[in-house]
Amino acid sequence: MSSPKLSLASRLFQRIFPKTADFYLLLHQQCQQVCVTVDNLVRFMVSESVAAGKMLKEDEHEADRIRIHNLHELNSSFATPIDREDIYRAIASMDSIVTYCKSTYNEMEALELNPDSHSQAMVIELQVGIKALERGFAVLGKHPSEAEQHAFAARHSERRIEKMYRKAIADLFQGEDYLNMFKQRELYRHLSNAADKVHATANVLEDIIVKLG
Repeated sequence: MSSPKLSLASRLFQRIFPKTADFYLLLHQQCQQVCVTVDNLVRFMVSESVAAGKMLKEDEHEADRIRIHNLHELNSSFATPIDREDIYRAIASMDSIVTYCKSTYNEMEALELNPDSHSQAMVIELQVGIKALERGFAVLGKHPSEAEQHAFAARHSERRIEKMYRKAIADLFQGEDYLNMFKQRELYRHLSNAADKVHATANVLEDIIVKLG
């Protein structure tokens, strides 16, 4: 049985040096939530599901909760297993993916836009990229070298989306419906921006892998 003095010392130690959060798990959980958001955007874009659109709005609240929790853990941790700046960059860039997904949906609602083949192809490829990131963060803590291939796959996905974006813009400005052109361009731009954040997150993942190596 522990003595009261030892128990007090233990409590003081825990107060001065609190247990470090599992940031590998926290980042993976955040990436999983981003996957949920992107999945719902894909469902909406492919089937124009009203339910998927509503879920997309609700997803943002959960994404915000996770982001705030992760930032709190980062700010209150005495030490971290990963560079603090890298953790912050990962949290911020993943949150931006969610923001652009919601912006895409909101713009479509506000401008009464329907998904076309270009936007559908871009969001499906966005799903490929975020799934690659999720697999990378899943193995980062125990097998960082295995995460590298997933970071590469995510970056490659972003490059494919940028090619799709340029093709979509080129096709869009062939007609004379200028009002629709500007509306559609905003939609394509949001998806392109989301892809940029996938690339940014992949870069952070790669930086962490290099430092862990």
